[in-house]
Amino acid sequence: MQKSDQSIYTLQFGLVCLSSFLFSASFNMLIPELPAYLSAMGGASYKGLIVALFTLTAGISRPFSGKLTDTIGRVPIMAVGSIVCFVCGFLYPVLTTVAGFLFLRLIHGFSTGFKPTATAAYVADLVPENRWGEAMGIHGICFSTGMAIGPAIGSTITDHFSINVLFYCSSIFALSSIVILGNMKETLKEKKPFSFSLLKIKRQDIIEWRVIPAAIITLLSYVSYGVILTVVGDWSKYLGTSNKGLFFMVFTLSSLLIRFIAGKASDKHGRVLILKISLALLAVSLLCTGFANSSFTLMAASALYGVATGMLSPTVNAWTIDLSDPKHRGKAMATMYIALEVGIGLGALLAGWLFIDNIKTIPHTFFICTGITIAALVYLQFVWKPKLAATV
Repeated sequence: MQKSDQSIYTLQFGLVCLSSFLFSASFNMLIPELPAYLSAMGGASYKGLIVALFTLTAGISRPFSGKLTDTIGRVPIMAVGSIVCFVCGFLYPVLTTVAGFLFLRLIHGFSTGFKPTATAAYVADLVPENRWGEAMGIHGICFSTGMAIGPAIGSTITDHFSINVLFYCSSIFALSSIVILGNMKETLKEKKPFSFSLLKIKRQDIIEWRVIPAAIITLLSYVSYGVILTVVGDWSKYLGTSNKGLFFMVFTLSSLLIRFIAGKASDKHGRVLILKISLALLAVSLLCTGFANSSFTLMAASALYGVATGMLSPTVNAWTIDLSDPKHRGKAMATMYIALEVGIGLGALLAGWLFIDNIKTIPHTFFICTGITIAALVYLQFVWKPKLAATV
């Protein structure tokens, strides 16, 4: 059992945070440029699939990554995710048809299906349970910094060089993440060697039922992120923002400090209270995004969105670990991430269905997301009961 006064600021924790930063920057630097890239190939009507296909394979791979994380180890599964990013970056310039591009988005999704699942379990292994919220907050700062820097760098590279150079830079970031993983110690004590029989997924390997409450909140709250990934580049440009990655940079930077504070607050005051506050702020930020009528108001909405997600993410991650069986942390995190991918995918499909290069439909999409977020808040306030969660 870990000591409660054990420091979380260790070399291994620093390495996993740095690896996550590079991994996050690797695939997020592509996000703001892909819609225009697909449109240039004649695939404007498929914009919703850019994110939806990515999240589809991420979700499908979660049961496998969860099971393998709990059997062969955390570090090898983290490495698989980074390797997928590395390979895909070199394949985008090769597969230049709409079908080839969509196929790569499908393959690229395996990266986030593997690395974050194993990373969350690794962090939980490293730190004492009374500081899980704080640790998730600090790790989230590193991951989010990659999210903030990635899109801004991506747009800058594309503007000054070409999108193919952007793809190669994405691979370089992923390769750096892999190199760091090679210096990390495994935390799973009872490891098994890999065998193909481990890829056989049974019904009980898919879902950790103890963490369903956290999964429900995750699914409902991340629909909005799928919408943002799909349309915010066009919405930003329409409102006068030339750098389509600026929205991502603003909301991610605004989430950095609050992640650390929210993680510690959830350790002290409880996960559910912090989740309720974050969901309320998230709903307000989505309303503001839909009503935005200038670049300034959009960036203000982005900053509020960052505060809301900065509170939500480390808290729901720590809550998932709280609810889970320690022997099945990988499966528990996989369950939560399956819900996350479903939420993002549904949001992307919703945005793609309502928005086919028709800018006037974007506000309505954000208003729908507001209602979905309020549904998550209603669930926490009136439906979820602690006693029921403890006996799931």
